[in-house]
Amino acid sequence: MFKKCVALVCFSVLPFSLMAWGVQGHRVVGKIAENHLTKKAKDQVAALLGSERLPLVTTWADEVRYSEEYEATAPWHFINTALGLPFAEYTGVVTSMQEPNAYLALNQNLQQLKDPKATKEQKVVALKFVIHIVGDVHQPMHVSRAEDKGGNAITVKYQGKDTNLHSLWDSGLLDYEGMTYSELAVLLDRPTPLQVQQWQKDGITQWLWESYSISQQLYAETAQNATFDYKYVPGHLPTVEDRLLQAGIRLAGLLNGVFV
Repeated sequence: MFKKCVALVCFSVLPFSLMAWGVQGHRVVGKIAENHLTKKAKDQVAALLGSERLPLVTTWADEVRYSEEYEATAPWHFINTALGLPFAEYTGVVTSMQEPNAYLALNQNLQQLKDPKATKEQKVVALKFVIHIVGDVHQPMHVSRAEDKGGNAITVKYQGKDTNLHSLWDSGLLDYEGMTYSELAVLLDRPTPLQVQQWQKDGITQWLWESYSISQQLYAETAQNATFDYKYVPGHLPTVEDRLLQAGIRLAGLLNGVFV
């Protein structure tokens, strides 16, 4: 009941289709990341955030994006390309983009976070954007194609109701779990040491490529049948869970590398 109330409040405050992973998913990522921070990183993150906690600031970038001060950050939440690109070409396209996007924003905010000349206030803002964008780029429909606005313009039917492909992947699938973010983090946060090592070694373009590959599969499935039955969520939930876990582990790796 509590989670449903939270979802309804969020729906009234923000456009549902623009919140990657929704509040629930972002907080799961933040909690998993918090679990894997080194002591030094945890202390420095706490020093920057003050009374705020890492899992609870994960949605800050969504909350401020419609304010005048941060309206220019709207493109920081996604990156769109043409479909069907092989890895090498995709990487080249992503790294050469000049217009604002999630890849550029993540790297720029990481640089700000590392900059010894940056003020504490600047570093706090940069930290909150890094935390959020890492979650965003692990949501497949935030790494997709521009012509349908990352699936926002693709109407699908789920549980007999009309929604869109993007919204379903932001929060619809997670609602199925029926858990708090803390409970879900406990359930998911069981990676092997080898997985942690590999995921934290992967570059940001690899994270994007993984989401891009998944979004292509989702587009293909939807083109065949846009009416999803009861099998859709259980069939895709392992992918959602994998992306949340990978995002949390990789966010921890980034922050551990910054705060050494």
